[in-house]
Amino acid sequence: MNTDSSCCSKLRIFLLLFSSLLPAMLLAALGAAPAGAQQAAMNYAQAVQRARAVVAKMTLDEKITELHGIQTPTLYRYIPGVPRLGIPPLQMTNGPAGVGPGGAGPQKRATALPSPLLLAATWNPSMAYEYGKIAGEETRSTGNTLLEGPDVNIARIPQNGRTFEGLGEDPYLDARMAVANIEGIQSTGIMATVKHYIANNQESNRFNVDEIVGERALRELYMPAFKAAVLEGHSASVMCAYNKVNGAFNCENTPLLEDTLKKEWKYDGFVMSDWGATHSTVPSALAGLDLEMPTGRYFNDALKQAVESGQVPMSVIDDKLVRRFAKMMQFGTWGPAPAITPIPAFAHGEVARTIADEGIVLLKNDGNLLPLGIGEYRSIALIGPYAVRPDSGGGGSSHVIPLYTITPYDGLQAAIEGRITVLDGSDVDAAVAAAKRAQIVIVMVGDENTEGRDHPITLPEGQDKLIQAVAQANPKTIVVVKSGSAVLMPWIDETPAVLEAWYPGEEDGDAVADVLTGKVDPSGKLPITFPASLDQTLAKNPEQYPGMDGTVRYTEGLDVGYRGYMANHEAPLFPFGFGLSYTTFSFQGLTVKHAAGSHDATVSFKVTNTGKAAGAEVAQLYLGFPKIAEGNEPPIQLEGFRKITLNPGETKSVELKLGVPSFSYWSVKSHAWEVAPGEFQVMVGDSSANTPLKSTITMP
Repeated sequence: MNTDSSCCSKLRIFLLLFSSLLPAMLLAALGAAPAGAQQAAMNYAQAVQRARAVVAKMTLDEKITELHGIQTPTLYRYIPGVPRLGIPPLQMTNGPAGVGPGGAGPQKRATALPSPLLLAATWNPSMAYEYGKIAGEETRSTGNTLLEGPDVNIARIPQNGRTFEGLGEDPYLDARMAVANIEGIQSTGIMATVKHYIANNQESNRFNVDEIVGERALRELYMPAFKAAVLEGHSASVMCAYNKVNGAFNCENTPLLEDTLKKEWKYDGFVMSDWGATHSTVPSALAGLDLEMPTGRYFNDALKQAVESGQVPMSVIDDKLVRRFAKMMQFGTWGPAPAITPIPAFAHGEVARTIADEGIVLLKNDGNLLPLGIGEYRSIALIGPYAVRPDSGGGGSSHVIPLYTITPYDGLQAAIEGRITVLDGSDVDAAVAAAKRAQIVIVMVGDENTEGRDHPITLPEGQDKLIQAVAQANPKTIVVVKSGSAVLMPWIDETPAVLEAWYPGEEDGDAVADVLTGKVDPSGKLPITFPASLDQTLAKNPEQYPGMDGTVRYTEGLDVGYRGYMANHEAPLFPFGFGLSYTTFSFQGLTVKHAAGSHDATVSFKVTNTGKAAGAEVAQLYLGFPKIAEGNEPPIQLEGFRKITLNPGETKSVELKLGVPSFSYWSVKSHAWEVAPGEFQVMVGDSSANTPLKSTITMP
């Protein structure tokens, strides 16, 4: 297959981008309202005071208008303003993987960032901040002031169609990455929306499913990332989910919205519904829902009548408006919409590439087949459905129309010397013949996960058979998987090298080539366990997934993800936290300091690069709890991590702090967090299954 190099490809892309951005550049030059025309941000106390003054001047009809969105052929994700009082419209856009649908007119192009699941695989909160910062800046560049993201729902099952939108299966990793992501978004003056509150863990029957979740699992697994998002990240808004939890739809669930989110956590932002997730007027209004989207089926005339009849107090209505108006004022979005401005495509693309580089996971590398040396192979066969097209992201409301894409061929050709033959793999015989002629083979496979449906965790379109046939034809076969979740790998024993590239975003070709060639040392770690078989997932029990008679029972309790594998003594295909490198690392010198009588501890150790190449390692700290009368915690759970970059032979010291939350469990008896007294196991290593450093600590 003959085509241009990556350099020439980017020249073509530059010309295309320039022509597509010219109208926006001309608009700005002709006097469109600049972003600086918006009101300056103010502190929250001042914002609340001013918001109350505005609400006091509103009529009931005006108040109702501001409690729901409207939808027209040219406006979507839009709440109109009230010109009489200077209340501006609110224009929002999806999504968690970059700027998706939203804004006036057709969806605009933006940087297609790698999937959030790949972001989680970086185990690097600084990357999450940069990810959010780009999404926030481009939200403003496309004329919006609110971004619907991040999605922090726990990956309870790998079959969930939106697993790619989330941050993995562990609440601690989820929370750390979510907070940094929100801080990045909101550093740009754009409001973030953490979603989907809560336990929105499957797409099967997502509009009606009732999830029966125990109090302890809710508090320890499904709430922590949301709690961190509002208490530490200060997310401007929260989106309530479609599903029911314990008998009540999330957007009218008083125990979860009003009691926990607003009263217990003292959340000062506003709650919006997912699109069509509102099911009532009075129950939703009293439970804590502040904004119905996308239109006003329940928060329009029916809500006005409920106020006039006394079913919903005016004070409740006013609180909803003050919450949103104050956030808009606090963020400086109380004014004209931002002007549509050009996006710095290649600058943002380079950041997207860096994130993708860090999140790609090397799962297998027998015989050090990777990295590919420049000039090492004169003939390479690049085969598979994702060898002929880039994978810029998953489907559904989070889909981003990329500013440009780098194809697998362009990325690889620019990185190596040698003749590359490209086939899509649809003709297996032709693929086998090409594999036999080549010195080395790279098979690129993947899936197309999307919102709206769950998926099998097998590769589609006969891709497993393609891999097996090619691997038999050429023992030097490298498999690159581009998936939105964990996948089964029946061919794993037949292939010497495997990369999990997730959905790499618009820089697909360059990022994957960076890791294949060793320009970048693979440092990604799995944020989700890869099962060895379908029977290792909750799908083996229909009551647990996808549910029976409209109900899903979370009878596994706390045993989700790697916690469940260890509790059930099952060996997965690849464990949570796992990822190889082109170099090697060792851990040594574990010390645990703990002042008598306190519930704090400091865990210190050293990490050494024992190999011949520079690389990065993720040191992971896990705790094992003592016995608990109300029911034991899982055998192991993540409570700290740090990513360290080391040169060959270099050693660095790592210090991780543990506090009361690290040693606490949720007591169903007292309905509160309690420290578990007794001896804790302290474990440090490079994955949940490999913790060579061990010690103990006793809590009073």
